[in-house]
Amino acid sequence: MSMFNTIAVLAVAGAAAVALVACAPAAPRQGAAPRLGLGQTPGADQIRGWDIDVRADGAGLPPGSGSVARGRAIYEARCLSCHGANGDKGIAPRLAGGQGTLASKAPVLTVGSYWPYATTLYDYIHRAMPLDSPQSLTPDEVYAVTAYTLHLNGILKADAVLDAVSLAAIRMPNRDGFKPVMK
Repeated sequence: MSMFNTIAVLAVAGAAAVALVACAPAAPRQGAAPRLGLGQTPGADQIRGWDIDVRADGAGLPPGSGSVARGRAIYEARCLSCHGANGDKGIAPRLAGGQGTLASKAPVLTVGSYWPYATTLYDYIHRAMPLDSPQSLTPDEVYAVTAYTLHLNGILKADAVLDAVSLAAIRMPNRDGFKPVMK
């Protein structure tokens, strides 16, 4: 081993040793129970508040419903500034259009062209939207915005109303475009 390699190995080993010492928990105060002193044990109410995931099959969807018409009003107030009037222009990713483009040289990835499950749309809107105040929409409002977004993609008619059962039953255009990782 060359002198340079030896020095490099010793430097890395020394840095690792310093990092281990710096990350070691502090000694407990005299008479205190030994613990890291970080966080607290969550209660059942806290855990329930975090348990907001929605699976592809619809498990986890809350009670409620929302119409395309109500979704349009909410979209115009809360989503239009980022996604554009029809969900196809704006500073945020496109939501609508792109059907039939996935095999082209310029695929357009949108809810209607790419997403395999409509329930994923509900889950994403509920968790992360609007960008300036995530998780601020009620379940009824999320169902409504989901319905309107699906309508923009030609998946729902203008008079449609979504709830947990009808949302889970939607078959998205690209449902079969994904191959299972595990069989």
